[in-house]
Amino acid sequence: QVQLVESGGGLVQAGGSLRLSCAASGSIFSINAMGWYRQAPGKQRELVAVITSSGSTNYADSVKGRFTISRANAKNTRYLQMNSLKPEDTAVYYCNTKGRLSSSYNEFDSWGRGTQVTVSS
Repeated sequence: QVQLVESGGGLVQAGGSLRLSCAASGSIFSINAMGWYRQAPGKQRELVAVITSSGSTNYADSVKGRFTISRANAKNTRYLQMNSLKPEDTAVYYCNTKGRLSSSYNEFDSWGRGTQVTVSS
């Protein structure tokens, strides 16, 4: 009932920048929070950044000062601007959205399919 479409991943050299986008669509009444997670090979999925409906943000220590999460409320879209990328940022990045459905007001917790970010040294 809720679809997330991610875009913006790719290959970049260390020190470069990428911007990821996540667009949510479907039977959405409200979005409480939207975040980005990442999973590198052989590692657990970890939180990168999250932004709530009030605009509060939270970042992993490893990306503070380099990554910025923002939103375009009218389009249920969130962005992750990634600057000063490092090889250790290489991972599949997943968008996650939590909110309520318009049809039932039930809560939902949806994931995108992921987008690959590769940072070469």
